[in-house]
Amino acid sequence: VARRLSLIKHPECHSMAGGKAIEHLARAGNRQQYTFRLPMQQYRNCDFSFSGLQNLVNKAIIQKEKEEGIQEGELLSCVKDIAAAVQHVVAAHIIQRTYRAMLFCIKNSILPPKNATLVVSGGVASNQYIRKGLQTLANANDFAFLSPPPRLCTDNGVMIAWNGIERLRAGLGVLHSTDGIRYEPK
Repeated sequence: VARRLSLIKHPECHSMAGGKAIEHLARAGNRQQYTFRLPMQQYRNCDFSFSGLQNLVNKAIIQKEKEEGIQEGELLSCVKDIAAAVQHVVAAHIIQRTYRAMLFCIKNSILPPKNATLVVSGGVASNQYIRKGLQTLANANDFAFLSPPPRLCTDNGVMIAWNGIERLRAGLGVLHSTDGIRYEPK
């Protein structure tokens, strides 16, 4: 969404990663200006998917670009409101699916009946809005809540890449064969 909104061009966000830019702009946005459906409501499981949401947001952006008479890549006047609405629905989706997972684990005795803990880490845990929502969920269900400080909540892709570096250094290899693999760095 940050890329589609061209937030790298926003004066407040030019040096921020996409998720950080969304969070920053959402603070000043009105999430009620846009309503995006929660993803995967027809599935009663714990899976996550944001592709349907991405399509809905893209359609809303295209509509606003037409209304404002601007081309793709130019900044919309409503980026803060879209950022707030997107951040809210993403948080709601994560919280809902996490709640289902908590209930599943309790029902199937995967977690202890007392002293269960919700651990939140990775890039999503650096978003204060999502983190607060998950902490509220944990508190409401008598779960302890553990999360590293936001500065230590790096993107999972970085952690996976670092694991690859360590495996390569240890001589463990990462792939058995690199035949047929195309690399496209961004």
